[in-house]
Amino acid sequence: MDPELDAFVPLFPSTDLSDPVSARANFAGLATAMPVPDTSNMEIEDRTVPADPDVAVRIYRPHPAQGAIVWMHGGGFVMGDLDTEHPWATRLAEASGAVVISVDYRLAPENPFPAALDDVHAVLTWTARHAAGLGVDPGRIAVGGHSAGAGLAAAVALRARDLQGPPICFQLLNQPGLDDRQQTWSARNFTDTPWMNRAKTTQLWGHYLGSAPASPYAAPARATDLSGLPSAYVASAEFCPNRDEDIDYALRMLQAGVSVELHQWPGTFHGSQAILSAEVSQRQIAELGAALRRALAR
Repeated sequence: MDPELDAFVPLFPSTDLSDPVSARANFAGLATAMPVPDTSNMEIEDRTVPADPDVAVRIYRPHPAQGAIVWMHGGGFVMGDLDTEHPWATRLAEASGAVVISVDYRLAPENPFPAALDDVHAVLTWTARHAAGLGVDPGRIAVGGHSAGAGLAAAVALRARDLQGPPICFQLLNQPGLDDRQQTWSARNFTDTPWMNRAKTTQLWGHYLGSAPASPYAAPARATDLSGLPSAYVASAEFCPNRDEDIDYALRMLQAGVSVELHQWPGTFHGSQAILSAEVSQRQIAELGAALRRALAR
């Protein structure tokens, strides 16, 4: 473990997802404890995307802005909202220069798959159709997220490919949750790692899938054909159950002809970038922004 992160491990909460309401309250408390980001160089607007049901989004427009990313928060498909993601969406907009469209997708278990994916796809479609009004080049729209949100980004990229639109230029996948089967080495062996472990992973997939059988749109690692996907940046954490499925997904995209940048962060655990005082966390956040900036500039 990175020494700066190791000092915080005893203070990092372990969230039990057996009670989603309590878990959401605890998760919201973590977000409010984050330092307030500087938003003086951007416009922030709450909008509603017409869908069935409508989807709330929060739009971050830095000055100047270049391209856009439809961005999904983490929280194991069970926790999180526009407010909990506010510190991260703000930092991403500032670091990348992109318009960040943060999506308030429906949460499980009340709304199991495919509710969240439908919400994300609706926002992606709306963004593409309203690109001019958003001040965005329709050829420079990316998708991305943290954790479960990154899994949703990967899933909507698969759906958009199969439906031949809306166009996506890039995937920004930070520690994505991709595989419900939990058969990789890291998924089987990381049973007591900070914040995310095997028991919690089992709970979140159970909530998200409900009674539905897993499909590639629910768990993208199940997709057998990864050709034709947008280029991607994939980040994994060393002590994270998702680590090996993230690396495997990146390698399989490469083997399918997709351009991929893969960064395995040593000494980190799932969500440890929230420890902003750590040098490795600062580098992780800066690199997410830089990767997006590079992708949208191409």
